[in-house]
Amino acid sequence: MKLNAGLLSLIVLSSMAFVACNNTETNSNANANTNMRAEATPTATATATPKYTEEQAREERERAKSNKETVGQSLEDAWIHTKLVAKLIGDSKTPERKINVDVVDGAVTLRGEVETAEAKAEAERLAKETDGVKKVTNELKVVPAKNTNANTKTSAPAKKTPA
Repeated sequence: MKLNAGLLSLIVLSSMAFVACNNTETNSNANANTNMRAEATPTATATATPKYTEEQAREERERAKSNKETVGQSLEDAWIHTKLVAKLIGDSKTPERKINVDVVDGAVTLRGEVETAEAKAEAERLAKETDGVKKVTNELKVVPAKNTNANTKTSAPAKKTPA
């Protein structure tokens, strides 16, 4: 109970801090750039993986390998894998640990079992919406969960004895 209360407090405080930082009415820096001389902004260059290092990619490949997943050797493939796994974990409709994510040359393959067609479609949607993904192959199988009702009786009901 204390842990739940602590987590709730942390979430509330974080939310308040975020709102306070984004409040432009009281933010003294909101108009700080209005007096700056207008300059031509450089055109954006195509940097596929900003601030994503080879070391991070190596670690992601190791994690993927331990989960029997494949990640290509490019930095972009590792970055796509990282982003997609994070999306699957963050989405309540997809059971991420039951979904294997393979990424090779920007092509994503989803493998494993999910309980509903909705989960299968949601995983595919998330993959298609991930930056850098060129193609998605959805090999997920829909396998409904077995009914594990603990209240089912396995023995005959007890006989009533007359009083």
